[in-house]
This record gives sequence, C-alpha cells and structure tokens, in this order.
Amino acid sequence: MGFAGISIGHLLVVLVIVLLVFGTKRLKNIGSDLGGAIKGFKSALGGEADKKDAEDAEAEEAKKVTAEKAAQHADLSKAGEPTKTEQK
Repeated sequence: MGFAGISIGHLLVVLVIVLLVFGTKRLKNIGSDLGGAIKGFKSALGGEADKKDAEDAEAEEAKKVTAEKAAQHADLSKAGEPTKTEQK
C-alpha cells in the first residue's frame, strides 16, 4: 500500500486518464510553465541577496573610479599642467 492508501496501480490509472484528457504536448507545456514559475519564485526569494551583492559591487567600482580620477588629477598637478579647475 502506498502513500495515504493510494497504490501504484491507482497512480497509473490517474496518469493514463490525465494523459488522455490533456495530451502529451499540453502536459509538456504545463510542466515547463510550472518549472519556470518555481524557478522565478526561487530567484525572487534569493533576489534580495543578489540585489544587495550587485549594489555592493557597484559601490566598490565607483570607489575605484574615484580613486583613479584622483590619482590622475594628482599626476596632472605634479606635471605642472593646469587642471580644468585651474583653467577657469
């Protein structure tokens, strides 16, 4: 005897009836839609952590760019060339 009084024979009969009613193509579409929905749900639950990681990566990139620009500005100042602010 299977789960909750349902045997393998009963499950096979139900499977055959479902195949006859919906057909294999429609069951395939239903399965892929259900799989996509579950995947989307999981990504939405984990998306908050991913979003935070992406924001942290963007902040680090912004810090690097700012540091590079500051270094370039310092190099230009040392070279004796007027900077944009000195030209105005």
